Order: sequence, then C-alpha cells, then structure tokens
Amino acid sequence: MDILEDLKYTKTHEWVKIEGDIVTCGITDYAQSELSDVVFVNLYKIGTFVDKGRPIGTIEAVKAVSDIYAPVSGEIIDVNEGLAKSPNLVNQDPYGEGWMVKIKISNPSELDTLLTAEAYKKTLL
Repeated sequence: MDILEDLKYTKTHEWVKIEGDIVTCGITDYAQSELSDVVFVNLYKIGTFVDKGRPIGTIEAVKAVSDIYAPVSGEIIDVNEGLAKSPNLVNQDPYGEGWMVKIKISNPSELDTLLTAEAYKKTLL
C-alpha cells in the first residue's frame, strides 16, 4: 500500500496535494483497496462551495457505496471528468489519474488539521 510522503491526509482516507491556495484531492490507496473495484464516481460540480468534512460526492464499488469528504473548505474549481468514463482509474492510479477534485481553499488554517504521511500511517494500525 502506497502512502506518499509529499501529500497530506484525512482520517476519512482522502489525500491532499497542496499547490498555493489550490488543493487536489482523491482517496488513498488504502481506501481504494478496501472498496475494491470502483464502478462509479459521482462528484459535485465545478463552482460548488464545500465545507471541510462535508461530502463532495460518492464512490460506488463492488463492495459498497461511500461518501467522499472535503479535506478543506472552499470552491470546487475542477473535477476529474475522466472518472465518468473510467472510474477504475481510482484503483489503477489513486494518487495520479484517479484524482477527484481541485478546491480553491477559503480557510488556509484548515491545512494545519491535515495529517502527515506518518500520522496517517498510524491511523491504519
């Protein structure tokens, strides 16, 4: 299971890549492996304002349907449209082609609440 050192994480298994006031997020390798084969991803639309910890979409897999939670508050400025045609990208490349949304951060102090890779690893023990 991959946990990349240069990303931040949530306790609900989302990963976050921070680039200025924009974050790219998706679900972790652990989450995709627990869900197994992803068959559908439904994400909120561009322009939607989201609150940290609130759902930004759902992910349907063979085993279950789960909510995906916003790691930070802000506006969704991009959505990975490729997941509509190929939801299995989440399984194949969760930290790359399987990204889900980009959010323009409205409250930068929330970044301090995200977990480091080391702290995220400890939540999985």
